[in-house]
Amino acid sequence: MNLNTKKYYQEYHKQIGFEINLLIDAFGFDKINGNLGYNVQASAVYSSNIEGNTIDLNSYMNYKLSQELKKPQKEIQEIENLITAYEYAQNKPLTETNFLYCHKILSKTLVSAANRGKYRKEKVGVFGQDGLVYLSIEPEFVVERMKEFFIEIKELLDNTNLQIEEVFYYASLIHLMFAHIHPFRDGNGRAARLLEKWFITEKLSQLFWNLPSEKYYKEKQAEYYNNINLGVNYYELNYDNCIPFLLMLPQCLRK
Repeated sequence: MNLNTKKYYQEYHKQIGFEINLLIDAFGFDKINGNLGYNVQASAVYSSNIEGNTIDLNSYMNYKLSQELKKPQKEIQEIENLITAYEYAQNKPLTETNFLYCHKILSKTLVSAANRGKYRKEKVGVFGQDGLVYLSIEPEFVVERMKEFFIEIKELLDNTNLQIEEVFYYASLIHLMFAHIHPFRDGNGRAARLLEKWFITEKLSQLFWNLPSEKYYKEKQAEYYNNINLGVNYYELNYDNCIPFLLMLPQCLRK
């Protein structure tokens, strides 16, 4: 499916689109921007938690205050690498090259040096308690598909006519479709959530780095994974069932 499709936009607008501007206004991004550093740290903690990291936000912030560990343990380092990737993204345009560099940063504890910031050369599946849940696109097609994907992203970035609700719609599609391509050996989930937010900030404002999307996805983790699951493999994905996932992002604005 092409990223730029508006096939599901009318249903999206019907269910949530008309609320998004109101939710943004009520959230008050301009009032919380002074907490950007803390909010980015929180985003990295929650995103890491989704992937099984056991360090909660309170524990991480207390670690930062005490600095008792001279050498960060692996889970702390994993979070700090992701924070560094978010900070890098805040100061760079969203391009494939910059995105790959973010993966190189965030994956330092996840994959070998040879696989950091590089697309995978192996078959990758998603496994659950009962076995294989999803089999992604073959490795020989990953580079080409990702180049196409970033061409589609650039077309959206260059489109100056997108409304705010359309930005949220496409940001969620970017997140979803990237997760299905699963282009890296590891770190795909963290990268997908970073990519989603990066796109929003490029289109709207740097204030949207404060968006608590990772926190919401963590709180709704079972629903999050269920909504991502649109098929057993890359070739049998049914995007006609994508609306529940697309609706999740705006929900993080509710207080």
